[in-house]
Amino acid sequence: MNHLIVYSHPNPESFCHAILETAVKTLQSKGHEVVVRDLYALGFDPVLKGSDFIEFQSGNIPSDIKAEQEKISGAKVITFIYPIWWTGLPAMMKGYIDRVFSLGFAYAVGEWGPVGLLTEKKAIIFNTTGAAKELYDESGMFDAIKKTSDTGILNFCGVGILEHKFFTSVPSTDDATRKGYLSEVEAVMSKF
Repeated sequence: MNHLIVYSHPNPESFCHAILETAVKTLQSKGHEVVVRDLYALGFDPVLKGSDFIEFQSGNIPSDIKAEQEKISGAKVITFIYPIWWTGLPAMMKGYIDRVFSLGFAYAVGEWGPVGLLTEKKAIIFNTTGAAKELYDESGMFDAIKKTSDTGILNFCGVGILEHKFFTSVPSTDDATRKGYLSEVEAVMSKF
C-alpha cells in the first residue's frame, strides 16, 4: 500500500520525530511503500499568497503545491504527525493544508454546496501535547481539535479518519510512558 506521511516539527530530536521514525519503520517492515514529506526539511512555504490564487484561477498550479498534490494523489493512506500548539495545528501544517488542499484538488463546490474530492483517501493523525490528558479531557479540547482537523478539514475533503491519537504531557513524562506511546504508534501502523 502507498502510504504518505506529512510531518511537521522543527526539532529533529523531538518526540514527534520519534513517532515519525517508528511509523516509517513499522510500515516498511509490513512491506508498505512510504513517502515522507518533512515540511521543515523541505523548506515548504506555508504562506498562501495572492499569486497562488491567480495561478489557481488561470489553471496553473504553483510547482511546490503541485508536487505535494501528486504525493497525495499517489497515496492510499496519509498520516499526519505534528504537535498541538496553542490548541491547534502549527502554522507550518496549517499552511500546508491552506495551500495544498485547494479548491479543485481536495474539494469542489457543487450545486448543493461543497463536495470532497479525496474520498478514496484515509488518514491517521498523531498529535503530541505539552498539557496533561486531564486538562484536555476537562476542557473538551480533544473533541474540539478532532472537530477542527478531522471533520472541518479532512472529512470536508472526503478523507476518512482511521485513527487520531493524542500523546499528552510529552515534555514532562518519563521514558517508560514515551516508550508506551511509541508502542501505540507501532500498533496503529501495524493495524492498517
